[in-house]
Amino acid sequence: MRKVIFGGANTLDNYVAGKDDSIDWIRQSKEVNEHLAEYWKRIDTEILGRRTYELALERGGEAMLGRMKTYVCSRTLTEIPGKKIELASDAVSLVKRLKAEAGKDIIVMGGSEIGKSLFEAGLIDELGVNIHPLLLGSGIPLFAEMDKRIELSLRECRQSKNGCVLLTYDVVH
Repeated sequence: MRKVIFGGANTLDNYVAGKDDSIDWIRQSKEVNEHLAEYWKRIDTEILGRRTYELALERGGEAMLGRMKTYVCSRTLTEIPGKKIELASDAVSLVKRLKAEAGKDIIVMGGSEIGKSLFEAGLIDELGVNIHPLLLGSGIPLFAEMDKRIELSLRECRQSKNGCVLLTYDVVH
């Protein structure tokens, strides 16, 4: 069965963006890019929350969207014009269906609420975070408050030369 991975870049105090949606704190490096290129080889489907999708479009990421099977989960959008992207209103139903289909792994990016619903439904198998050495102080958190505890088991911890720490956890089901 396909694995579902949740995560992304975040600050040490657990923010994925500033209050103004800023991500200028993300430290790019050749080392991290090489790791991510290897990581993405195992993925053929991406699921984005509505806000993550909109931010990607605002930042010129439109060319990257739709290169693999892409879904946007939103309860407010009614269409995504001109894109090779599917819209889904319910992340839990979507992920249950996709997990049962043949294919490579699935990545869920952005959206503390989408993460909350999928973690609490027991549908996330892996958590991958690239922690940047920064205390942002406030902003948009990676995780929403959850109604239950989620147990994790560390699979990998990799320190990069730019001070970031790449962590991969398996979710204990």
